[in-house]
Amino acid sequence: QRYTPPLALRLPPEPSMPSAESSWKDEFLQFCVDCEVLRFGEFTLKSGRSSPYFFNAGLFNTGGRIAKLGRFYARAIAEAGLEFDVLFGPAYKGIPLATSAAIALSEHHSLDVPCSYNRKEAKDHGEGGCIVGAPLAQQRVLIVDDVITAGTAAREAAGIITANSASVAGLVIALDRQEKGAGTELTAVQQVESSLGVPVVRVATLADLIRFLESRQPEQAERLRAHQQA
Repeated sequence: QRYTPPLALRLPPEPSMPSAESSWKDEFLQFCVDCEVLRFGEFTLKSGRSSPYFFNAGLFNTGGRIAKLGRFYARAIAEAGLEFDVLFGPAYKGIPLATSAAIALSEHHSLDVPCSYNRKEAKDHGEGGCIVGAPLAQQRVLIVDDVITAGTAAREAAGIITANSASVAGLVIALDRQEKGAGTELTAVQQVESSLGVPVVRVATLADLIRFLESRQPEQAERLRAHQQA
């Protein structure tokens, strides 16, 4: 039976989660700062571009942090209203992200969603194959990842899904850096949406981060705004 997250099944926010969209996004960004997942300074990205901030989801590295992160993913997924059947976490970083999101959807939104992930190398014994968890065949699959930088990992995940006779329903990421690609006015997220023909749901964006910093660290907000416009 296909899973569709109807509006009627969405529960009101927990008392600990702010109801206003900007408030819960601010809570997410403060959480990232507290965990040092979000840091400010001078950084060189994998693309070679310099950046005044860095987002390292690998520092969501305790049970409490991962559980809380899953609740933010779950809220973003529930509010987006996408129709999908399975959550998919690309190996390796996406595995705990998809798992925590699935747990949070079950515990806080009454949505018991299957999840799966891929192995980097296919097994030739036991159950075999490269997919672990819920089968993907004939399912609509929502990819869960941390960020989209160039879109390479997103396209690889989409390739794994289609190779397993499934379709991509969309992607959900923690932070949209809103970085424009080389030679285009489109951001990396917009390029992925265009090439895959599916939506990308974001827990927060660079614009959210700038707004968050304006009342807390106005100088940092200006640096990020200048970086965004460069």
